[in-house]
Amino acid sequence: MDYVGSLALILIVTAVAGHLSVRMGLPAVIGQLLSGILLGPAVLGWVSATSFIKDFAELGVIILMFMAGLESDLKLLKKYWRPSLLVAVLGVVLPIAVIDWCSQLFHLNATESLFLGVTFAATSVSISVAVLKELGALDGKEGTTILGAAVVDDVLAVLILSLMISLFGSEVSGGGSHSSTNLGLSLAIQLAFFVALYFVVKWVVPHLMAVGNALLVPTSITLMSLVICFGLSYLADAIGLSAVIGAFFAGIAVGQTDYHEVIDEHIQPIGNAVFIPVFFVSIGLNMSFNGFLNDFWFIVVITVAAIATKLVGAGVGARLAGFTWLSGYEIGAGMVSRGEMALIIAQIGYQGKLLSADRYSAVITAIILTTLIAPLLLRQAVKKQAEG
Repeated sequence: MDYVGSLALILIVTAVAGHLSVRMGLPAVIGQLLSGILLGPAVLGWVSATSFIKDFAELGVIILMFMAGLESDLKLLKKYWRPSLLVAVLGVVLPIAVIDWCSQLFHLNATESLFLGVTFAATSVSISVAVLKELGALDGKEGTTILGAAVVDDVLAVLILSLMISLFGSEVSGGGSHSSTNLGLSLAIQLAFFVALYFVVKWVVPHLMAVGNALLVPTSITLMSLVICFGLSYLADAIGLSAVIGAFFAGIAVGQTDYHEVIDEHIQPIGNAVFIPVFFVSIGLNMSFNGFLNDFWFIVVITVAAIATKLVGAGVGARLAGFTWLSGYEIGAGMVSRGEMALIIAQIGYQGKLLSADRYSAVITAIILTTLIAPLLLRQAVKKQAEG
């Protein structure tokens, strides 16, 4: 029963840390992320990233993105598809180019440098979602653009990763993404998935929710919504996309039905009480200070480049789409967090010999530092936007 004790410890520490963060004027997610560093191998070593924690964390991010989809305005998402595309493309191209160049300055070979660029091109919008929800800014034009861009961003990162693995001949798998020996077939299947989503959102989900409403079991509507959420997450993961993409579109689909308010009321306690705190802690558990001093300048340069390239790339993309500079800054800040997407890609690259063991810990540290800084930037950006 050790895992039960670990879970209880995580929940009490994240509750206290989140409370203290809010009291200090910081997003609650900062306290939860720091809890993972405190409890994990980096400091106390009381909790490790076991398969139980990883599974709980995966459910946490899926539920968080499902909640984001529930609260998303489909009309706004359609309205801001062009800005989302511009933000995503520039927010992927710039990190790849700059971090590739920075890595070569530290004498990494061409393949490893390019892979690091791809790793930091990915965005983990789940943390931005938590901050935007806390600040009541998720359903605005900036929040909507961040959500739309994050979906495109994840798809681009996964496709580029698949292309790299195909070109370099490594067959690897892991996390939420899978390589394919036939890249063309993989792309076709992923395209078919997005086409099928249209029919799922418009016709399949409403019928499933009606069936759920007719079931004579407690909370049957919420039960059916979770079936849809987990089902689409599984399908997205199975074809090589991120599971959070499936969860996000499941939330959008359920959010278009007459049951979305009831489901939102039921899902929030499930996610916020147990699964989502474990997800944020799991990111901190990956932190380690081993070899930190040896790789200090590498970590600093990569972290700064990771933050600056998303701020500038996504921000300029938003500006080109007609947003003000303040809105562009908020959107850029919302795209800074790397979180679980970058951790997954780094792990895949490490297994596929695209990332050396010497640099792996330093890359993980840079990812976590970027993830810690992102909520602070986003909170400041939202406040500036409100004042401006």
